[in-house]
Amino acid sequence: MMKLSKLATAVAFVMAGSAAVAGEVEVLHWWTSGGEAKSVGELKKIMQSKGHTWKDFAVAGGGGDAAMTVLKSRVVAGNPPAAAQIKGPGIQEWANEGVLANLDAVAKAEKWDSLLPGVVADVMKYKGNYVAAPVNVHRVNWMWANANVLKKAGVASAPKTWDEFFAAADKVKAAGLIPVAHGGQNWQDFTTFESVVLGVGGAKFYQDALVKLDQKALTSPTMTKSLETFRKIKSYTDPAAPGRDWNLATAMVIQEKAAFQFMGDWAKGEFTAAGKVPGKDYICAAAPGTGNAYTFNVDSFAMFKLKDAAAQKAQGDLAAAIMGNEFQEVFNLNKGSIPVRLGMKMDKFDDCAKLSSKDFVDTAKSGGLVPSIAHGMAVSPAAEGAIKDAVSQFWNDDKISVADGVKNIAKAATTK
Repeated sequence: MMKLSKLATAVAFVMAGSAAVAGEVEVLHWWTSGGEAKSVGELKKIMQSKGHTWKDFAVAGGGGDAAMTVLKSRVVAGNPPAAAQIKGPGIQEWANEGVLANLDAVAKAEKWDSLLPGVVADVMKYKGNYVAAPVNVHRVNWMWANANVLKKAGVASAPKTWDEFFAAADKVKAAGLIPVAHGGQNWQDFTTFESVVLGVGGAKFYQDALVKLDQKALTSPTMTKSLETFRKIKSYTDPAAPGRDWNLATAMVIQEKAAFQFMGDWAKGEFTAAGKVPGKDYICAAAPGTGNAYTFNVDSFAMFKLKDAAAQKAQGDLAAAIMGNEFQEVFNLNKGSIPVRLGMKMDKFDDCAKLSSKDFVDTAKSGGLVPSIAHGMAVSPAAEGAIKDAVSQFWNDDKISVADGVKNIAKAATTK
């Protein structure tokens, strides 16, 4: 991980900034566009109503990497922001450096343990203490489909198994349309791959192979079958797929050029913006074989240790507000995700969000709720990157045999 001592030399790069003034929260985030910016505006209002001032931690040029470099140098200089958008195992990496604040007092007062599924709460904790506040849940294992394209092709409903999926894809192909809208970028390949592994092997296998990185699971016949299925999906994509952005793939489904897309629920925002209605114009369904499982991608804010008492109080109020009913509703209505807080009223949400919420609750009880490896929730960034590369190489090169694909992925999983 980032050895903060080594970053001391970067202190010259620290943004000019004095220690937090009374009741100020400085927040590092990259929610600067459209609905996301609107949502952050709501959080600012909540904080201002409690008498605090809000300061955006803006980094020139934007982008996660630039922001992280500045964040590290600020932390080394003993001048961290109150909160930063950090997620998954990245939270534990920062906590391991001893720089994150203990949020247990807020968590206890606000009853976080009873409001969060255990598997999500664990991601927010370090050695049993809360150090981050979760904002939302994105479901990754969605399959989006255009209702008209399916009708034209004579496909009665969203396929529930991979066999049904390939039968439907053949019908779409025969109708002269593209069965699968895909953007050939490594993270999109990886997003499809994790849904295939989940659908072929089930939640326990997914957990063993892609969360625990168990070599037995990674080299098993189930993984062989997953890669065979993954490769077969590629044969239903169009030749222009390489390099395409995800939203352009979604547009192909919206414009009735393609039938299906495997993508997280941020794709829903594209359908909504195009004036499309779930259940009528498009279908949101769990990827084949994954109806009883749920790959989650949770955005969260890690909270840094602050010296100033007023700033600490403001930080506690920020953590409480992030998990509060009001912000959870407004933010997730704008973002297309669902509240991470259990027991929320879902009246204002659309049918896809309602299904997502129901499945989130059900899988939290059944053990089918698993972290998304493709979206930074399951393993260390080093292992994730190596596996992602191996998956994309396999997807892009038909000369790599399934057996070699299995070997390459298993080897990548040993990356420390």
